[in-house]
Amino acid sequence: MRGVVFDGKQAQVVGDLEIREPGPGEVLVAIAAAGLCHSDLSVIDGTIPFPPPVVLGHEGAGVVEAVGAGVTHVAPGDHVSLSTLANCGACADCDRGRPTMCRKAIGMPDRPFSRAGQPLFQFASNSAFAERTLVKAVQAVKIPEDVPLTSAALIGCGVLTGVGAVLNRAKVGLGETVVVIGTGGIGLNVIQGARIAGASVIVAVDANPAKEAVARQFGATHFVDASTVPDTSAAVREVLPTGADHAFECVGNVRLIRQAVDLLDRHGQAVLLGVPGFKEEASFLVSSMYLDKTIMGCRYGSSRPQHDIALYAELYRQGKLLLDELVTEVYPVEDFAKAVDDAHHGRVARGVLTF
Repeated sequence: MRGVVFDGKQAQVVGDLEIREPGPGEVLVAIAAAGLCHSDLSVIDGTIPFPPPVVLGHEGAGVVEAVGAGVTHVAPGDHVSLSTLANCGACADCDRGRPTMCRKAIGMPDRPFSRAGQPLFQFASNSAFAERTLVKAVQAVKIPEDVPLTSAALIGCGVLTGVGAVLNRAKVGLGETVVVIGTGGIGLNVIQGARIAGASVIVAVDANPAKEAVARQFGATHFVDASTVPDTSAAVREVLPTGADHAFECVGNVRLIRQAVDLLDRHGQAVLLGVPGFKEEASFLVSSMYLDKTIMGCRYGSSRPQHDIALYAELYRQGKLLLDELVTEVYPVEDFAKAVDDAHHGRVARGVLTF
């Protein structure tokens, strides 16, 4: 079968992947569509260290092909959106409703794929850039069949992370104010999460002026073009003179992390979603924190995928959550290199690979 493999030096589309049958508690899914996220690119450029060879992709949706023993919540033929969270369901964190903190879901990649007899790792317990993938049952969430799979694919990473950061982690309240730094796939979902939460002011900041139209479409009330404004913080302060209740950094730049902290009002929260290099450090004025400000990390939108994916699919059906509008371009998997180039140059909000 076809898939995208990173061998430690380059990523390429291959046609000779094999995958084993599902074991107990596993689900075999025929992937229909998969979003290209910057986390996949970060594996290729080394920002996210991951052992090669690995089948890439982690934002996918498809149709259940087979299930292993003990799987009852999905069956062959069901449409599913996949999460990357292979949590155990039995530890203290899972029991507290914090599956993103499950230690068994972090840093233990399986190798269900093979190629010419050599085992290949699975990225993010998912590997959606393959015609078929194998996931734990908890990762497969049944969705209505009237949700297009090209759109449903994006729920499993970008939507869970961005919307979840607003609703689950920051818990943005009705009438509060929000600044979103970076309006890529994650940033747009933060924006629409803030809109759904009822934020009164949503300021989007990006260095690409072409992003303004889509940012406003998703719910931004104001847009600051960082490529033309001499002082981005001053431009934001023109809209929010005392600062924001919530600032989300969605780029992964330590300078912008500092900016997010500096843009907070008293009792404000800076939420970090972008991923800098793993050894990078950020600074802030310690004295400013005594105004009850908070810097918050956020893993995967602090989500509960079985609950949240189903909720977001329903919000989409009600017209409250934008998914189709996130899909800027659809590529056959053979055009993976073009999809990567478009993502690198900011030509797409999200490119989606299809099989």
